[in-house]
Amino acid sequence: MASYRTLRDLDWPLLTITLALCSLGVLQVYSATRDTVWRDAWWKQIIYVGAGFLVLWLTTKIDYHAALSQVPVLYGLSIAGLIAVYIFGVMVFGSRRWIPLPGGFHFQVSEFVKLVIILLVARYLTELRSERVEARDLLILGGLVGFPMLLVMKQPDLGTSLTYVPALAVGVFLAGLRWQYIVAIVVLCVLVVPLAWHFVLKDYQKERLISFVDPNRDPRGSGYQVIQSQIAVGSGGIWGKGVTRGYQTQLRFLPVPHTDFIFSAFAEEHGFVGVVVVLGLYFLLLMQIVQNAQAAPDRAGMFICMGVAAVLLFHVLVNAGMVVGRMPVTGIPLPLMSAGGSNTLSMFMMLGLVNNVRLRRFVN
Repeated sequence: MASYRTLRDLDWPLLTITLALCSLGVLQVYSATRDTVWRDAWWKQIIYVGAGFLVLWLTTKIDYHAALSQVPVLYGLSIAGLIAVYIFGVMVFGSRRWIPLPGGFHFQVSEFVKLVIILLVARYLTELRSERVEARDLLILGGLVGFPMLLVMKQPDLGTSLTYVPALAVGVFLAGLRWQYIVAIVVLCVLVVPLAWHFVLKDYQKERLISFVDPNRDPRGSGYQVIQSQIAVGSGGIWGKGVTRGYQTQLRFLPVPHTDFIFSAFAEEHGFVGVVVVLGLYFLLLMQIVQNAQAAPDRAGMFICMGVAAVLLFHVLVNAGMVVGRMPVTGIPLPLMSAGGSNTLSMFMMLGLVNNVRLRRFVN
């Protein structure tokens, strides 16, 4: 009876939208990688999605309060995992982000740190004894989130490190933040930008920012990805060119069309209508998560759901903005659609946390 009740009370609209996005992703991965060295990526993605639903189910079975109680341990394991990447990680495209696993698979620790950040912020803000977030709390949370961010930046992986910020930002905003602190944070960010430019960013990251402002400055180098992506998106028209018929995608002008630039390939082959459908699905998914946050049984559940929503929204906005030249190229994948095991599994675990919060409403 308990099992039936659990199945009945799952967020089925959320799961249906998730399956729809994953299905469109698998279709586009197949189209973008056929007759290439990545031609096996589509069936691997099916395996990742299947494993993702299993992970989602398992995540719903563990009370999120128990997970919150283990945040110090999870945080310590996350730091240890990020350090292990420097020891055992393999270098791919100039970055050391993945730990190799048997069977040709790779494990990206930084993707799963997102969940720990969400739980960390939720626990800290839930245990606040004041009605507002004070300067001391901002410094502590900023340090706790900032340390793994720095470790990920050193891989280097600026894009993934930035995905840790939304969970913190939405958390402190909902917990209550004085406007003076908001102004101070904005001023601090402005002051930090020149320092980051000279001491944090790698040369290729600087080139990406420069090409974002003026991609035609180096059309065959740093601006190539953005230019080809914009051509692909524009050539899709209203209805698109059809599956496996996109010129930019199939003739290999579009770089990595199954991962970072999958949205460009999808826009070329499915057109404006397809883009509206996908963005509509993401909007509905976000609304389902927010609805679960509103109905959460406690503040901790609300912070968890809103943290997941913030990370998901950040991914979609940055990836979609990147492919049309409105955001710098950062290597942030499109959730549930881009090929990749670590990102897919971590996103399913986040959605599992959302379902976990939902199911706790039905516990007497």
